[in-house]
Amino acid sequence: MGQAVRIARETTEQVFAEWGIVRHHPAVDPALLILSELVTNSVRHAALLSPDITVIYAAGQDTFAFAVHDRHPYQPPLLSAVTGTGCGGLGTIMELTLGLGGTAVVRGDADGMGKSIWITLPLRTPPHPA
Repeated sequence: MGQAVRIARETTEQVFAEWGIVRHHPAVDPALLILSELVTNSVRHAALLSPDITVIYAAGQDTFAFAVHDRHPYQPPLLSAVTGTGCGGLGTIMELTLGLGGTAVVRGDADGMGKSIWITLPLRTPPHPA
């Protein structure tokens, strides 16, 4: 599990650098923690059915998005993590994502045998309250 998380984090750091997202941007460290939790969850819960995990990246002018995909059919209830009935890593993922003004969504594969959890984070710095 540790190797998968390390590789995912290092790759994401490279993507940030290549796309000009500076290391000290306030969304970078939380994004890396969110990614680590998602990869850990996939390895821990989906490895028997899905030995391969894919990380997908997308970015816009003010947004960075990434997804962790596996071929396990279970789709975790993200709302439960927000309302307090979820547990562990998913709760951390949702707390960090929503705290940054981001979104999280589970998208099932067309055949119902896998899913991607997409995280979208704003890259703009919110204005300071007056």
